[in-house]
Amino acid sequence: MKDIDPFVIDIPQEQLDDLRDRLARTRWPDELEGAGWSYGVPLEVVQELAAYWRDGYSWRAHEARLNRLPQYTTVIDGQRVHFAHVRSARPDALPLLLTHGWPSTFADFSYVAGELARDFHVVIPSIPGFAFSGPTREPGWGVRRVAAAWAELMSRLGYERFGVQGGDFGSLISAAAARQAPGRVAGVHLNASVTAFPTDDLSGLTEEEKARAAGVAEWQEVSGYAVIQGTRPQTLAYALADSPAGQLAWHLDAFASWGEDVKGVSPDDVLTNVSILWFTGTAGSSGRLYKESGPDWAPPAEPDPTPTGFAVFPGDTTVRRYAEQVHHVVHWSEFREGGHYAALQAPASLAGDVRAFFSGLV
Repeated sequence: MKDIDPFVIDIPQEQLDDLRDRLARTRWPDELEGAGWSYGVPLEVVQELAAYWRDGYSWRAHEARLNRLPQYTTVIDGQRVHFAHVRSARPDALPLLLTHGWPSTFADFSYVAGELARDFHVVIPSIPGFAFSGPTREPGWGVRRVAAAWAELMSRLGYERFGVQGGDFGSLISAAAARQAPGRVAGVHLNASVTAFPTDDLSGLTEEEKARAAGVAEWQEVSGYAVIQGTRPQTLAYALADSPAGQLAWHLDAFASWGEDVKGVSPDDVLTNVSILWFTGTAGSSGRLYKESGPDWAPPAEPDPTPTGFAVFPGDTTVRRYAEQVHHVVHWSEFREGGHYAALQAPASLAGDVRAFFSGLV
């Protein structure tokens, strides 16, 4: 069961034909006139992107692009794990494991893999339940179990010491990996960190930190997707599995919760993520990560001693004084460009900051 098998993405043509047919037969809902985004994603926005998905977007072009990354699968803890593995030309390069969040997939890192491979052996797994690592077949695949699987994956690849990087849910998993494998993780680099902090007492915060606290409160008002996936993911899964337009709207709502126009994320990038989850039938199981990770949201009692770096992009709500309660922060960068989906919105800045952080470690 420790075999590592080569993998190539090859979606059968009948699945593409079925998708196009389903999109053409979408039964659209009504909407309230003038409601804008206040009730969710506007009808016009979903219809426009669904039409492009049906008649303009080329899955085959993106499939070929992703297949330029060497990919593999292995079974860990009873679960198939898919990953890309790009070895550096430098034999002594530090292995670096990158973890995506939700509703993203491993595809987000396709824009930084080549650049990072100049200095790192890059490993990009799909979280169990997502894409070609899914669906999960049993409960319990939360943050800590995924982190333990990552430690095993790196052992199978022959990497005793490695770095980790992640954003969104990937920030939780990456930080947990350092705790799961003490002494093996050289450093933790995080963006789009979901480190919690109190929003009721803002005394002592700078104006910018107060704005980030307000951002947390604003996100909580539009984070219905997190509540539903954290409580009733199976009920939602029926709609996601049956309607591509419904799945598209659901994921657009998540992207929009970090800014309605999702600056810097192209329609093709959104549709590549949505297509991967549609073709693999894992939109429902990927959402289960919210429910499975309920026990993992509580911050640890003591900061982890692993050197940790943060890249803070526009829209991120990370405040250093609270991050330092959980992490050993040795690197902190703030950017004016990009956003929550930094691997898509500002790949050069993210890759550069990752390189700067790890080059500064002894």
